[in-house]
Amino acid sequence: MNTIPSPSGAPRPATLPTTVLGYPRIGPDREMKKALEAYWGGGDPAALSAALSSQRERTLQHLQGLGLRGDGAVPADGAAIDQVLDAAVLLGVVPARFRAAGLRPVDPDSHDGLALVSALARGTEELAPLELTKWFDTNYHYYVPELEPGARFAPQGEAVARRYRAFADASADLPRLTLLGPVSFLLLAKVTTGALEGGAAHGRTDPRSRLDLLPDLCQAYATLLQQLRAAGASWVQLEEPALASDGWDVPREPIIAGTAAAYRQLAAVSDRPNLFVPVSYGAAGAEVLEALGGSGVEAVGIDLERGEVPTAAELAPLRGITLAAGVVGGRNIWRTDATHAVRQLDELRERHRGPITVSTATSLQHVPHDVARERALDPEIACWLAFADQKITEVLSLASHLHGGSPELESWCREDADRRARRAQHPRVHVAAVRDRLAAVHAGDRRRGPSAVRREAQQAALQLPPLPTTTIGSFPQTAQIRRLRAAHRRGELGQEGYVDGIREQIAQCVAHQEQLGLDVLVHGEAERNDMVQYFAELLEGFVTTTHGWVQSYGSRCLRPPVLFGDVHRPQAMTVEWTRFAASLTSRPVKGMLTGPVTILAWSFVRDDQPLSETSDQIALALRDEVDDLQRSGTQIIQVDEPALRELLPLREADRPEYLRWSVDSFRLATGSAGAETQIHTHLCYSEFETVIEAIDALDADVTTVEASRSGFEVVSALARHGFSRGIGPGVWDIHSPRVPSVDELTERLRLAVSVLGAATVWSNPDCGLKTRGWPETTASLENLVRATAAVRAEIAAPAVPV
Repeated sequence: MNTIPSPSGAPRPATLPTTVLGYPRIGPDREMKKALEAYWGGGDPAALSAALSSQRERTLQHLQGLGLRGDGAVPADGAAIDQVLDAAVLLGVVPARFRAAGLRPVDPDSHDGLALVSALARGTEELAPLELTKWFDTNYHYYVPELEPGARFAPQGEAVARRYRAFADASADLPRLTLLGPVSFLLLAKVTTGALEGGAAHGRTDPRSRLDLLPDLCQAYATLLQQLRAAGASWVQLEEPALASDGWDVPREPIIAGTAAAYRQLAAVSDRPNLFVPVSYGAAGAEVLEALGGSGVEAVGIDLERGEVPTAAELAPLRGITLAAGVVGGRNIWRTDATHAVRQLDELRERHRGPITVSTATSLQHVPHDVARERALDPEIACWLAFADQKITEVLSLASHLHGGSPELESWCREDADRRARRAQHPRVHVAAVRDRLAAVHAGDRRRGPSAVRREAQQAALQLPPLPTTTIGSFPQTAQIRRLRAAHRRGELGQEGYVDGIREQIAQCVAHQEQLGLDVLVHGEAERNDMVQYFAELLEGFVTTTHGWVQSYGSRCLRPPVLFGDVHRPQAMTVEWTRFAASLTSRPVKGMLTGPVTILAWSFVRDDQPLSETSDQIALALRDEVDDLQRSGTQIIQVDEPALRELLPLREADRPEYLRWSVDSFRLATGSAGAETQIHTHLCYSEFETVIEAIDALDADVTTVEASRSGFEVVSALARHGFSRGIGPGVWDIHSPRVPSVDELTERLRLAVSVLGAATVWSNPDCGLKTRGWPETTASLENLVRATAAVRAEIAAPAVPV
């Protein structure tokens, strides 16, 4: 076992080796997804524990095999599901409703701990889960810790020590355990009061009060640090990504002051490991470097993918401290610009008075494992790409520059320049017809007629009842559907047989919705593997991968397409499926499209032109699809934009421009819709309050939003804004296996009607049903229809004279 004796006092400063901030936790073949879902399906917790231990060991040894060597070089991420949820459990932050049910703070790696982690993430039949929301401006989602009044931290020191020893036993060098830092933990959490039906905490106290918890929270971290040192840890990573953003509900000044005080407190802990504090997902800023530089930490990491090289004056507070230069991006899959990265390292060597090491800008959890596995990709395009393993190779190559350079580095720089030149000349990267069409777009292409006129025309055409019931689009993707698609993909099922099989699934889905009594139906999306990948496979300018899985949340994984060139639509993508579904019913069937910003956000996007241009190219392709759907007789078209909030810049000064072009792209996609065509959109798992004006500016006729998991807070925000068009605040959290009761759904619908008005409210779940099973889907939708009928009756009832 690679343990070292615990010294007296804090360890002496040391230089952090070449490293990365994190690595994908799901496994190259989604081993952890499969293990989690087997456990959630009633499997043995011992099997999940074994899978978790095995995956940790494989990852650690794989990273060492790639060349990350030296004590502290290899990051050790112990989270089973999510790093924020893991930190909450290690700190003993478990809401009272779970403790009352016997789920108390415990070692998250134990069988009881895995049950607790699962309950917090997914809920139970009786308990609502933690809120789920976006991790900064990525497509990853984290579970939001709840800080209740009077809550106390209960650090699981022995648990973190056991976890570290397990990593160390499997390692030739001492690993570096990774934890979310205390300032980011508090800013990413929510301060709560009260409870909704089902037990989900809601309401907020003064958000600034969360920083009052920093001293106590740091004392909890101190316990973890001392236990880690006693177990032999030489380094620990306390990541502070929240410091790259100024968009919090707490002013910047107390955040910086709290950061300085927190790390002075942690640095003063006796018998602790060396502290490495990376600030990722954006530029740290001079004030953050000053706060950390004067605190006593041994290493600081900066994001040089998003941020510029700090000046000598900005770096002065870090004198003598190891600076980890994040010159290799961790969020996209393009090869690092070698010449630019070398230039950044040279500037740092001139300006920083202390050791420098090379790292990634963020964790590599946002990229797939290994591009070498993508044997079906066009080799010319594949050579432009770097997945996690290739990025580690880049980090190591750039580190050689700090030690005098090498012939291999010089060769790499030459090859990289050649690849970039070939990429720029590729005929699918720049398509003249696409660029000419985009140049001809004018302001009128992004506008529809007045919303009041549209509302009257649509009501006359659709004749919908009050509180129309609908779903968001997808229905359960059963094993039968997956087998059908897989057989077609392998060539075992011809096109005609595949179409017949999918039509049968659509017919069953439509019939089921009619039996349930829903008002606006969907075709169920049986033909779609993923709401973005499906369109990427049908649009020019994209390629898709075979093994390029990344974690989105929990066990949910996706394969983001690679958007490498100019985007256009060769032919209609959804019309025939939608037309077939509509032929089976007299009720309206929604056409289902994914919006331009979401396709952009959930793809690995080209880095050689502004995002706004790429988004508008996608919007024009979708505009063509909207036109074809209208011509086919489709009266309702939903253009989903769940990622609108996701790409919001972390710095407030950059947000107005992003919101301008993202809203404009949506309106370009939908601007050709006639007055009688009802345009829907859907948004989920984001703090909508920050983008309410942009949601309104989308000018959709009906907007459905996630509401149930976040305590219905968005309803009040919409009312305060004066939102006047159709709105469907999701009353059922589909990411939890629990079936909501009729009473629970009725209460939420009543609340929506009382706040927003009966004329505008729709009744729907808060997201697609792809990941749910049919039994729980049917039971929940039956309850939804019953609850809607009850509230409709209340609306229709004459007022009783007082």
